[in-house]
Amino acid sequence: LCNCSSVGSAGCNRTTGQCHCLAGYAGPRCHSCAHGFFPQQGGQQCQPCSCSPAGATSEQCDHSGKCQCKVGVTGLKCDRCSEGYYSFNESTCEPCQCHNLSHTCDSSTGTCLDCQENTEGKHCELCKEGFYRSTQTAHGCQHCPCSTVASTGTCHLEPGESVPRCDKCKPGYTGLNCNQCDKGYYNSDSICMRCECNGNVDPALSPSVCRPDSGECIGCLYHTTGFHCELCQEGYSRDSEGTNCTRKEATLGPEPREFTTSAPDTTKATSFSTAVLNSTLSPTTLQTIFPISSSDNSTSAFADVSWTQFNIIILTVIIIVVVLLMGFVGAVYMYREYQNRKLNAPFWTIELKEDNISFSSYHDSIPNADVSGLLEDDGNEVAPNGQLTLTTPMHNYKA
Repeated sequence: LCNCSSVGSAGCNRTTGQCHCLAGYAGPRCHSCAHGFFPQQGGQQCQPCSCSPAGATSEQCDHSGKCQCKVGVTGLKCDRCSEGYYSFNESTCEPCQCHNLSHTCDSSTGTCLDCQENTEGKHCELCKEGFYRSTQTAHGCQHCPCSTVASTGTCHLEPGESVPRCDKCKPGYTGLNCNQCDKGYYNSDSICMRCECNGNVDPALSPSVCRPDSGECIGCLYHTTGFHCELCQEGYSRDSEGTNCTRKEATLGPEPREFTTSAPDTTKATSFSTAVLNSTLSPTTLQTIFPISSSDNSTSAFADVSWTQFNIIILTVIIIVVVLLMGFVGAVYMYREYQNRKLNAPFWTIELKEDNISFSSYHDSIPNADVSGLLEDDGNEVAPNGQLTLTTPMHNYKA
């Protein structure tokens, strides 16, 4: 009897007893699976391994159907690249080129996935926006020191430099890191603001236009002044359109009136013209009219005096008058003091008679002065020879 497998054989040779095995079966009775096949789990049939000739090391697989794969190849049938490899071909899979900044890449294109340390690109060879590649490759890409308020936020390294430069500063900012205000701008709470000079500053004459720390305009033109060149200079005013500063024109007042005065003890009258100030003049300009008389005709001369000069003249006159008054008062005071000292000096009158001696004193400025202390009986004696002796505690006087 052949005793062949009913599943794996197609009959037997009755003479030799050899079983005729079907494809995938082997053995004398066709009970085992041939090379490149594996038994179906839970059954007696043999299934082909179907290992990829490019990715598997052989056609044989294990009892579960898993093929033995080459390096960089994975899968049950070794038909795809493993992690870190790409481009499955007839030979093998290529390793991903990600500069050790990624462990995976696209299995067909090789584009790196999930680049680390702020990198990007097909091979993680680029830095993300806002980062730059440091000269120390171990640190990968570093954050750009560029503010997104003052620049695009991106930067780059020039050859031979270790400090990055911002790619492009926004209007109003300048410097390597766009941290300075450009010409025509000033710093206002760490933000560069445009100088506000009302178009009255020429950048060619004043490149900075305004002070970078305060915004005060520099070099106001067209007769303007002020923090923002918004005012007209002294002696100038806005025109009718309110745009330009023009020089103020002097306005004549009414005609001079005639006054007649008579000198004492004479009948001849003298006429003179008085200068009349125009009430419509602005505070910045004073017009003074000086009359000039002659035998033929009389003319009027006009002079423009600035308001500041007029104030200085008036202040000077006031100071001179005050000094003169103080000097006069001081002189009167000194004179009065001198007179008082002269009048306050007391003096004595001694009258000698045959029988007695009389004393009298007077003081003009002190009519009620007490002189009793000065005339004491004990201090005055009459000598036997008829001389008067004035005795004091310190000195003796004879008369």
